Amino acid sequence: MKDIVRTWLESGRIDLFLGYRLVDGHPIPHCFSKERLEEVEQLTESLARYPLEKIAHQMLQKDPAVRIGLMARDCTQRSVRVLAAWNQIDMDRIRVLTMSCCPSDAKDKAFCSYLQEPETGPVRKSNGMPSTGDPDDCRVLPAEERLRRWLYEFQKCIKCYGCRDICPVCFCKDCGLEHEDLMDKGVVPPEVPLFHLIRAVHMAGRCVDCGLCEEACPVGIPLRLLYRKVNGIVTDRFGYRVGQTKDQSPFNVLGEFSPLELSSLDD
Repeated sequence: MKDIVRTWLESGRIDLFLGYRLVDGHPIPHCFSKERLEEVEQLTESLARYPLEKIAHQMLQKDPAVRIGLMARDCTQRSVRVLAAWNQIDMDRIRVLTMSCCPSDAKDKAFCSYLQEPETGPVRKSNGMPSTGDPDDCRVLPAEERLRRWLYEFQKCIKCYGCRDICPVCFCKDCGLEHEDLMDKGVVPPEVPLFHLIRAVHMAGRCVDCGLCEEACPVGIPLRLLYRKVNGIVTDRFGYRVGQTKDQSPFNVLGEFSPLELSSLDD
């Protein structure tokens, strides 16, 4: 991996490479460059996860001409595809170097769903284990009990915005979750269930199921279960699997599109 990154930088294929570097024994995101090529020796894979693709997106917003190499798990690759489908990044400016997915020494089980076509990078060591969770499991509960359960979860929210801030596919410049007509400032928990339902709608057809939101949530709200449910509806209605193809989201109306036939929404 180090040799590949060094070759990319020396040859000019990329200007910068986003990966991990050990600092005081902990791997943190680091931007490697040709000017500091010796730092590539410190390149490492990370058991901890950071949204490197979100950092790459922010860098490209500031300098659209920069060419970025990206250390990427499968979920990172899905995020890159989603960002490209929403015209947030230019795929010609991103070069992906795939890394091992979990499980790892730190996690003996990984709730990973992954690409069906591993064509986005020259290195591929292993896949994560398929998820054991299924949003349809909730259907065995009566509707009233499901509602009580979700209201209980939502009421734990402290409105830290950790789920939004770490999400690799949250890119709105003006976030509806901070709009004064929707959310009262200084109110904790935020209005239940409006806050989390707004975010769930935004995640439909966009969530790549990376699980970073759940890892960031300090009160343990099962956000992944909620977003899987809305994504499942998108898959059932439109046949769209997020990040697994180069197709645009059915909710992306930029460019060419065809009207949705109302009959397709009939149950």
